[in-house]
Amino acid sequence: MQAIRIKSPSSDTGQQTGQGTEKDLLPLLAGAAVAVGGVGAVLALIDLSSPLRGPFTLFFLLAAPGAAIGAALRTLTPWGRAVASVSGAMAVNLLVAQGMLALHVWSVRGGVVAVAVLSSLILLLTAGQRLRHRAAKRWTS
Repeated sequence: MQAIRIKSPSSDTGQQTGQGTEKDLLPLLAGAAVAVGGVGAVLALIDLSSPLRGPFTLFFLLAAPGAAIGAALRTLTPWGRAVASVSGAMAVNLLVAQGMLALHVWSVRGGVVAVAVLSSLILLLTAGQRLRHRAAKRWTS
């Protein structure tokens, strides 16, 4: 049986020197990005005329596939993963737009839904692959 140890904040040297605050801000920034992207998608889907609809929807269209592709490429270096995820997000958006235009079914709502579905599919495939990898590790060890 393992004992669970909890460090007290006074024993953490990073907190005393002010170096641990970047790690504390990352989950907060990630949550804010998810909220902004979600609001952008909702504003585009309900067609609400708001000055925030354009920037928030654009953020969603770039961040959703970018985050999904970035999650799939965890083995790359952070800089390489950032470049690949931004490029992949732009490619997904361009392919969705081109496909919808070729099929004569272009609409803003449809584009947002298609990008959301593709991003979710990439995330689900990545999560499934990780679960299979963990299960295979458990069976071999």
